[in-house]
Amino acid sequence: MDQENQRRKTAIELADEELLANLGYKQEFQRAFTGLETFGIAFSIIGLLPSIASVLVYSIPDGGPSAMVWGWLVASIFILFVGMSMAELASAAPTSGGLYFWTHSLSSPRWRNLLAWVVGYANTIGSVASVASIDWGCAVQITAAASIGSGQTFSATNAQTFGVYAAVVLSHAVICCFGTRLLARLQTVYVVLNILLCLAVIIALPAATPKEFKNSASYALGNFTNTSGWPSGFAFILSFLAPLWTICSFDSSVHISEEASNAATAVPWAIVYAIGIAGVLGWAINIALAFCMGTDLDSIMNSPVGQPMAEIFFNSFGQKGTLALWSIVVLVQYMMGSSMVLAASRQSFAFSRDGALPFSKYLYRMNSYTKTPVNTVWFTAVFAILLGLLAFAGDSAINAIFTMSITALYVAYSIPIAARFLGDNDFAPGPFNLGRWSAPVAFIAVFWMMFMGIVFLFPTAPDPDVADMNYTIVVMGGVMFLSLVWYYFPKYGGVHWFKGPVPTVDKQAEASERTSTSDSMAKEKAAVTVTQQEA
Repeated sequence: MDQENQRRKTAIELADEELLANLGYKQEFQRAFTGLETFGIAFSIIGLLPSIASVLVYSIPDGGPSAMVWGWLVASIFILFVGMSMAELASAAPTSGGLYFWTHSLSSPRWRNLLAWVVGYANTIGSVASVASIDWGCAVQITAAASIGSGQTFSATNAQTFGVYAAVVLSHAVICCFGTRLLARLQTVYVVLNILLCLAVIIALPAATPKEFKNSASYALGNFTNTSGWPSGFAFILSFLAPLWTICSFDSSVHISEEASNAATAVPWAIVYAIGIAGVLGWAINIALAFCMGTDLDSIMNSPVGQPMAEIFFNSFGQKGTLALWSIVVLVQYMMGSSMVLAASRQSFAFSRDGALPFSKYLYRMNSYTKTPVNTVWFTAVFAILLGLLAFAGDSAINAIFTMSITALYVAYSIPIAARFLGDNDFAPGPFNLGRWSAPVAFIAVFWMMFMGIVFLFPTAPDPDVADMNYTIVVMGGVMFLSLVWYYFPKYGGVHWFKGPVPTVDKQAEASERTSTSDSMAKEKAAVTVTQQEA
């Protein structure tokens, strides 16, 4: 049995290497991620309870309990459409470059280089913004714990929160420099903790909440309290920020494709399962919160704790119970950040492999000891810390990091999905395939991303002053503008030398070698079979 399992494992490894070679790349990573661990990295980045805690501050003003419940349900369905369309592409071409690789291979020759460049930079800034927003949420949760522990007498300043944030990011960079096998094993731990935390809150919160904070079904499921200043319909749409930010960055599984076993099957199903399970569990969490948050939304939003979910827990569990539960929330949020740094560094490694990032010759290096791209790990961490400096420009500026992580990634997601049907290509589906439903699902996904990408450029309230503007367009637009300047820069710009993904293997030679290896394995297997029969 052990011998058969080893043969099966070897056959899968050879198939993964052969598929990667057909895409033009040599095997540089260790394929240490199992199917569960590949799912784990997407699910741990989604995070659920700590993610909902980070963005509850956005959904409460935009409709209160009913926006939390029904906004989550509506958005989750559309997010699943996006995930299924991406899963098809991931199954056909599982490579760390993912989005921009697909864009280049599926787009028409006239536009493929430019579109791949745009998608690569949108994916890079979106991934780094995801790191920044997750770790900023973790820093806020840590300071909220300090406030709860002090009896709500302590309230962190922006400078103190930024200091905690920088420490969290740097610690994640250290973790992500470790070997691939250790990072893979951690994903299983993250998944188990995540699910246990969700189930604990779904069960314990209703049981522990005092009667004065329990809400009726008509209030929890039907009350719409809009304090944003926008018309109610638009406010409800703005409440989608919570589920969209929570169930995002599921392309992380794509970016570890070259480290995943049986990638053409494991990666697409990891995306779909992560979104589906997160949608169901997240909806249950929001229902529990809506029934147990009380009716005084203003006190939840403006408590000294500075964290709406922490205040809800405080009202239900008291100081000691909240600190015990909140410590696990912070731990899971911290795990989310480490997984996101891992995925973002792999994306940057793939983009620098093709020479598109500044200083690519330094970024595209594999550490000889850990077999991990240490340079791109630190590139991601430093870039994220620089984004965190927006905190000193005001709350609206730091909030832009949350919306930017969605809008930038939606640009990167939508272009390759659309290119599959609009470009001049010979797309060959992989094991995961929607068949005749591929086109309608893709159309809904792209339309949804375009619509929400525009919505999230609006400020949180109408008639904002300078401090309350939505700075997403400034930061993201600035990065994308500079990337286009570099692309079209005279003589040295990418338009003169960028030709998309750069092969790192000779496909014909690699194919010949794989065929020879496969034939040898087949002969060996046949010999073993004959020996067994004679015996």
